[in-house]
Amino acid sequence: MNSSSKVKSEYTLHNNVTLLRGGLPYFKALFELIEKAKTSIQLQVYILEEDATGTDLANHLIVAANRGVKVQVLVDGYASKSLSSNYIEKMTNNNIQFRHFEPLLKSEKFYFGRRLHHKILVVDGIFALVGGINISDRYNDTPGNSAWLDWAVKVNGEAAYELHKICNQFYAKKESDKIELERTLVMEAIDINSVIPVRIRRNDWVKNKNDISATYMQMFKSAEKEIIIMSSYFIPGTFFKKNILTALDRGVTVKLILAGISDIGISKYAEKYLYRWAIRHGIEIYEYNTNILHGKIAVYDNKFVTVGSYNINDISALASVELNLDINDEKFATNVTQTLSKIINKECVKINPNKNINQFSLKEQFLQWCSYELFRIIFTLFTFYFRKNKRKENIA
Repeated sequence: MNSSSKVKSEYTLHNNVTLLRGGLPYFKALFELIEKAKTSIQLQVYILEEDATGTDLANHLIVAANRGVKVQVLVDGYASKSLSSNYIEKMTNNNIQFRHFEPLLKSEKFYFGRRLHHKILVVDGIFALVGGINISDRYNDTPGNSAWLDWAVKVNGEAAYELHKICNQFYAKKESDKIELERTLVMEAIDINSVIPVRIRRNDWVKNKNDISATYMQMFKSAEKEIIIMSSYFIPGTFFKKNILTALDRGVTVKLILAGISDIGISKYAEKYLYRWAIRHGIEIYEYNTNILHGKIAVYDNKFVTVGSYNINDISALASVELNLDINDEKFATNVTQTLSKIINKECVKINPNKNINQFSLKEQFLQWCSYELFRIIFTLFTFYFRKNKRKENIA
């Protein structure tokens, strides 16, 4: 099979796809899908909090389980470790399967630092939501609170069935844990007249998957006019930066939408250390200052979009379990380009290249450099040993 045939075979074709902004649009879709579920619900998420949004979710899942829907919930063992036993028991006592994903320092394989960072909901193997949105009031529009800026894609089609199988892989420790769906029946419920190619991409160093990183490299090589990237924690590694430069060398315009307000201070300082590199090479930087930016989405040439949980840094590239969807459709990509361009024009401040080089004091520049190096050191200490051992296993 040649490379072009392989790429084509990775896509499912019969899909409807809708872009959802975080907050009310996302959670409205989430709860509506749960309410309409007939056979199964599979939810896998990094952060599930026991606040108003998390309580609302649990109540919706319990109602579904009590009408006979099979419900599975998988949350990250570190990011969701604060859930109370009462909250969990409320679900498990109502026939909901619930477990944590390899908690910190409590894993059979002891993969310290490995995180279930993806955010997926699959209903009946027909509908799915994939994005970067956790289950928490921070990501929802609640009284007196505006949601962090984030994105998800609602899919109705073949890709949802493939996501159903992936959820089984992550949840099931034994065959009886799996939710079995008859593929033929699922396919009968899909509109074959809807033809939007969707490809599932995963990064998981334990499974030797580096798909999402490869998607970005493909984007830098294929773009002819413009790439727009929104990234909440933009700290690319050397290889990633080199590939950005290949696009710039061909005359491609590269626009970055980055956080003006960040929930992780060290990340923002490290990010600003890279501003000077970006500006020297002609990359346009736009800071989103309306609220905290948490979105991870990219589009090029009104042709292609990737969206999901993947942050552009080495933690997402080499350590966390990440999942994105690639959508290869001009109409969808054009809509995403227009949406991001509107955010750039109305909700962002452009970093002035003539002022930025000298706007930071020596003290600020030093703190930025320290943050950048500390970020890299922490990443190396927490992941190198285990990636090295895993490579030895693979060679053996």
